[in-house]
Amino acid sequence: MPPSGGMRGAHGNSGDLTVRDARGTLRRLAKLYAPQRWRILVIAIAELVGVLASVAAPALIGVATNVIFTGVLGKMLGQGTTRAQAVAQLRAEGNDDLAAMVQTAAVTPGDGINFNLLLQVVAGIAGAYLLQALAHWASALLARRAVQDSAYRLRGMVYDHVDRLPVAYIDEQPRGDLISRMTNDIDNTMQSIQHSATQMIRSLLQLLGVIVMMMLLSVKLAFIALVLIPVGALVAGVIAKKAAPAFKAQWRATGDISSLVDDSFSGHEVIEAYGLARQQKDIFNKKNYELFTVSYRSQFLSGAIRPVMSVFSNMSFVVLAVVGGLEILAGAMTLGMVQAFITYSRQLSQPVESLAGQVNMVQSALASAERVYALLDAEPMPAQKQTRPYRGGDVEFNEVEFGYHPDQVVLDHLTFTVRSGETVAIVGKTGVGKTTLINLFMRFYDLRGGEIRIGGVNIADMSADDLRSRVAMVLQDTWLFEGTIRDNIRFGNPEASDDEVYGAARAVGVHRMIRSLPEGYDTIVGNASGAVSAGEKQLITIARAFLSHPEVLILDEATSSVDTRTEMQVQRAMQRLRVGRTSFVIAHRLSTIQDADRILVLAEGQLVESGTFTELLARGGVFADLYQAQFQ
Repeated sequence: MPPSGGMRGAHGNSGDLTVRDARGTLRRLAKLYAPQRWRILVIAIAELVGVLASVAAPALIGVATNVIFTGVLGKMLGQGTTRAQAVAQLRAEGNDDLAAMVQTAAVTPGDGINFNLLLQVVAGIAGAYLLQALAHWASALLARRAVQDSAYRLRGMVYDHVDRLPVAYIDEQPRGDLISRMTNDIDNTMQSIQHSATQMIRSLLQLLGVIVMMMLLSVKLAFIALVLIPVGALVAGVIAKKAAPAFKAQWRATGDISSLVDDSFSGHEVIEAYGLARQQKDIFNKKNYELFTVSYRSQFLSGAIRPVMSVFSNMSFVVLAVVGGLEILAGAMTLGMVQAFITYSRQLSQPVESLAGQVNMVQSALASAERVYALLDAEPMPAQKQTRPYRGGDVEFNEVEFGYHPDQVVLDHLTFTVRSGETVAIVGKTGVGKTTLINLFMRFYDLRGGEIRIGGVNIADMSADDLRSRVAMVLQDTWLFEGTIRDNIRFGNPEASDDEVYGAARAVGVHRMIRSLPEGYDTIVGNASGAVSAGEKQLITIARAFLSHPEVLILDEATSSVDTRTEMQVQRAMQRLRVGRTSFVIAHRLSTIQDADRILVLAEGQLVESGTFTELLARGGVFADLYQAQFQ
């Protein structure tokens, strides 16, 4: 693993993401939704049907109003006269406005309200609203399915991609931020799209339909409405432009605080032991305040869009009501026509306000999508190469050079050979590259120079999966997933039977301990579980290595978490496990490697000594100094 300083640097740069323009991100999201095109087409059709029904309803309401209005006027005028006579009489009496209304409304003097026609119109209105509801329900149902299917695919894409990323990339990223991108950002992207996509389609169709109907009713009133609304939309667009960077900052801050919380939980015992709880809380408060600040700014700006649109919408309503009233008095429009037009003006503002309101959701989705696609754009490991499978053989390090950073040298022209079946211990002071050497052999990192061969084949020409499938690692830091002890041991060989699992546990001497637990092998364990001790967790991981039947065994401080008695037990198990296998043993406790076939001593990235335990002590060199320093 890289040194701690490198990790701190990664945390410091966690907010520096690759920035894409919104258009490019939208294209990638459109490509993600390409398999859903038939559902999207049906959604558009359903929305079109719903919009046509909603647009028809105000016109029908206007017709119903005219039926009532003309019926009332007709009753007032009385029978025995024609409409022309009634209009002439009203004009003679000086009631020009009423005469114009009677003439425009096609009133029949003496006729009251036509209830049959009114019932038919009301039924049409009810049918229109019912059709609108059914269409929108079907659209929402299909949209949920399309979004969830796409979210399922995107999560799979991200998980598969992360699985192919180099270990070096994972090490350089704050873990909490990676988790936030794979969970919070994907969820926010998809939830925002689910809420806004159908609404935007509906709003655009409704906007088009309403404009057409308004133009058919009155060009003059339509011109007034279409002047005020776009002005509000322009102002809202300016606000939205300022809100976009705030949303990006909000999701970066969310990733930062996720990383901090992850570190606080995973290092809780250390924080408490060193009395750093208050200091950690101060750091959290600072990050939390940063998240509060950018979140407040983004929500404030996006929240201002709808009120701005509402102001212009209300201004439009007042102007249209006044001008519409004058049109009725002038006989240019009927009461039902003006009523329908004002209803359409409200419907016109609704899609515009809705589109403006969706801007904040779209911006939030794009900000999260950019973070997800930045992760997907990270360079994966090279494609797996197909080579002849190796079976054992010597392991050769030839002039190996490596450093975690360009200006750093961890291993400098390191050369040695480990014979097949040999147990080699690697020792040296902290930071000399012992674990790095193993990471290079496992191809977790790429060499800067030189080569590593196994069985005469350069590992760079091998399939990484093939290489790693023949290696078992037991690390200083135990790792157990949340599951039963049985499944954790079987993780080393998923095809193993229960008897083979029990045999591996017996081989490391942990079978009796497991049997003593109330649930036995079905006991649930994990890294945070207190069901077993740290030493017992290590024994379980060693049993997992037993079960994998590896050709190469890597033990990196495998006994560091066990007591002296358990260490002796593990050492005996390791001796049995190492028989016939090439083994690398990294140890700080030099007493644990006395039976190694050979010991390699590293200093300043180079091999300085090599020999057996007895030979190196007798030589009185670096190893002897390390041994004396440890046991004085």
